[in-house]
Amino acid sequence: MKVVKFGGSSLASGKSVKNALKIILADPERQVVVTSAPGKRFSDDIKVTDLLIKYANEVLKGKSNQETAETIFQRYVQIADYFGLGEEELAEIREKLFALPEAAYPNKNYLMAAFKAHGERLNAMLISKILQKRGVKARYVDPKDAGLLVTGTPNNAVVNPESYHLIANVPLAQDEILIFPGFYGYTPAGHIATFSRGGSDITGAILARAFHADIYENFTDVDAIFTVDPRVVADPEPIKDMTYREMRELSYAGFSVFHDEALIPAIQGQIPINVKNTQHPEKRGSFILPEKGFTPQRTITGIASGKHFAALYLHKYLINKEVGFTLRILNILAKFNLSYEHMPTGIDDLTIIFDRDHLNDALIDELCNAIQEEIDPDSLEWIDDYALIMIVGEGMRQQVGVISGITQAIASRGISVRMINQGASEISIMLGTAAKDADKTVAAIYDYFFNKDKE
Repeated sequence: MKVVKFGGSSLASGKSVKNALKIILADPERQVVVTSAPGKRFSDDIKVTDLLIKYANEVLKGKSNQETAETIFQRYVQIADYFGLGEEELAEIREKLFALPEAAYPNKNYLMAAFKAHGERLNAMLISKILQKRGVKARYVDPKDAGLLVTGTPNNAVVNPESYHLIANVPLAQDEILIFPGFYGYTPAGHIATFSRGGSDITGAILARAFHADIYENFTDVDAIFTVDPRVVADPEPIKDMTYREMRELSYAGFSVFHDEALIPAIQGQIPINVKNTQHPEKRGSFILPEKGFTPQRTITGIASGKHFAALYLHKYLINKEVGFTLRILNILAKFNLSYEHMPTGIDDLTIIFDRDHLNDALIDELCNAIQEEIDPDSLEWIDDYALIMIVGEGMRQQVGVISGITQAIASRGISVRMINQGASEISIMLGTAAKDADKTVAAIYDYFFNKDKE
């Protein structure tokens, strides 16, 4: 049995939904389908999720919201019209959408979560109706009825382990297709809570594990996962096979094709993942596989970069001799409820790397003041222009001189490296550079490891 997830661009219009249905019905093993909210139909279009956020904000501010609600509803009407569904078949969808402002929510965060989740919910309901009209034995399954329980915060939920047992007991006939909305679950108190943005990938992985699927097919708008971002390097090599941990490392630094949190349920269930293109389902795509028995075909599997980082550098003589020095730093971070990404150290130096998206200028000033007061460093510098580059490959463990090749490639382009760190797993090397040099660094490393093989 296969669990199949379709991204928003794959379900944005009647034509794209028709293509997705063709994929579903082409393989009888595709019995569990996870839907996203309708995405963009063209470059200047607005995703339904973004319209729902606008709808929620209008409700929260007490503004008129009927026009936005009607705009959202018309997106579903357009898809329904393509398949000849009548007004009466859309009545339930309209009712649920327009009833959202009248429901009771514990607070504004739960309201926002409930509004956002309805992009997926209404699309799953619609697609199940389309399949039923075509004579297919399809059934919409609400996460609440399936037992998809979550904890955490309303807009950053985490699956409850009990969910796997409950979902496994959802009846599934041999000739039946279940349609699940992605992106959300229900709290123990019965309120909707969403996973982080792009969380339909997470729902698909949860269902794949719960149903003990043979494979989790994730249909998106690219033919494969590429070794580097095609916007940085033209026509990069596709990745045929990679391991879970390779994907985790690359997703952290910037690979956005597959949600990195979605790997966890798949890893726990050891479910292979196949990322494919909805427009070209005949192509093999990329497989994300367990590490056991995996044989790497190249030294490097992929290179990714993230420019959304910043760093705090401090210098103080003999910090390596000062007991509890790092603990004092960590206590300050805890006081400000801040997590850090990395903390490379030397005998007299320490750098703390942060996700810049979690900071604002006022918080940066407060943090620097607190560290200056508590630590009294000889030098303290905030570096806003920081990028992290991840070079990842299971094949690196069998090769000598990988770092030498990387530094040679970078030096040949005149790029300065601020930090080098190799993970204990020996499958990843992290570089820190100026954000302006990130793309040049990725291109240099790619050229060294991939283009030289063609010479």
